[in-house]
Amino acid sequence: MNVEELREYVLQKAAVTEGFPFGEDTLVFKVNAKIFALVSLTSSPLQFNVKCDPATAIELRDEYPESVLPGYHMNKKHWNTVIVDGRLSKKNFFKCWTILIIWLENKMLPAIPPIWRQNSYWAGKPKL
Repeated sequence: MNVEELREYVLQKAAVTEGFPFGEDTLVFKVNAKIFALVSLTSSPLQFNVKCDPATAIELRDEYPESVLPGYHMNKKHWNTVIVDGRLSKKNFFKCWTILIIWLENKMLPAIPPIWRQNSYWAGKPKL
């Protein structure tokens, strides 16, 4: 997986926006004006920080200790750093990401109008 594949996947989700508020080296994804993922465009291998609930953060770190680490330069309780270097299979990457998106939609999307949410990935609709 490369940064473009990750970007396309994330932007398919309802109400996700992207930007570069921290400079041209860090791609930031937001929902409802809240950051949920930061992607380093200069790191090799690809790595990104993603927000999740504390229990899930620990669970993913335990299950994938070489690929999912406490969030680099972030609050370790709520953020994980995912390293995409081939050790985490694409299937397991999407499993991790699905867990995080479910949390995201439950935690951050309630403030988004229902008409937008019905077009989300989980409703089987294409991106907005």
